[in-house]
Amino acid sequence: MRIFQIYKLHLYLRLAQWSNICNRTKLTDQGCDGAPDWIIKIVSPCNPENDYIKKLNLYKNAGVRKYWIVDPMCKRVIVYQLAESRFEMDTFSFKDKVKVNLYHDLYIDFSNLEL
Repeated sequence: MRIFQIYKLHLYLRLAQWSNICNRTKLTDQGCDGAPDWIIKIVSPCNPENDYIKKLNLYKNAGVRKYWIVDPMCKRVIVYQLAESRFEMDTFSFKDKVKVNLYHDLYIDFSNLEL
């Protein structure tokens, strides 16, 4: 299953956004009932403040546990982790291997992705 998730991540990173729902009870026929556990957003070159400010606050208020901002222009990954009612932040480069804290053995090696 982990290999499939990494493949899905690589596939979806080519799109603008990807989300992961860990709790299957949140899934309905209409989609996700509640906040996703993890969202990865590729920064829009036309409107980066939307991803860095507007969506950050929107996802925090919705209760998203992890919000990753992948910025190909700056070649960095910003990882926000919800702690109580605020996000804690870590910054990584595209040379780093980043641990996905939702899973005990999943890492994403950004140096192997074509971004």
